Amino acid sequence: MAYGYSPLSALQRLIRSGEAGFKTASAGDVAGQPGKTPIELYGMPGHLFRRMHQASQTIFDTEIAAAGFDLTSVQFAALAMIAEHPGLDQATLATLIAFDRATTGGVVDRLEIKGLVSREVSKSDRRARRLHLEPGGQRVLDGVLPHVRRAQNVMLKGLDAPERALLLRLLHKAIEAVGDLSRPSTRTLPAARKGKAASRAS
Repeated sequence: MAYGYSPLSALQRLIRSGEAGFKTASAGDVAGQPGKTPIELYGMPGHLFRRMHQASQTIFDTEIAAAGFDLTSVQFAALAMIAEHPGLDQATLATLIAFDRATTGGVVDRLEIKGLVSREVSKSDRRARRLHLEPGGQRVLDGVLPHVRRAQNVMLKGLDAPERALLLRLLHKAIEAVGDLSRPSTRTLPAARKGKAASRAS
């Protein structure tokens, strides 16, 4: 028996079944197991999101490293937001890039060590730190941006322009529907997983 990754055929089966949700096909379709309902793994958005996330991360890391930059996707996101909002505080940055504060703090620490950003104590709130790009940070951002854009094109090379626009619109709509669930919180993670997540992200 051949096993292949065919999300399109899985989606077509779901559409033909006439079901509104992500339900399985009719019973009795599992070979050798009469009456057992198959699991439509390739029709599950969570599985597809995970596959695409793995691919997008590999593509980003490969493109950026090949261009000679030492920068993660989260570090790039932080640099981009600091550039667009000079003087923003760390908590606001965490919200903008959809990461928890602890992980964002680690990202800023690494960017500061690299000499790409600087932190200053807020004049209105001594507990807050205002973030700014250093000249070196602006140079890195300017230099890496074309390669980041190329990586996005590689990620969606299987789609034409209208399909890409539709995908992005639907992703934004789906993210808006789940709201704050798209922003991880360290309070929901066990300590061991929390540390691993922060290490991978930063």
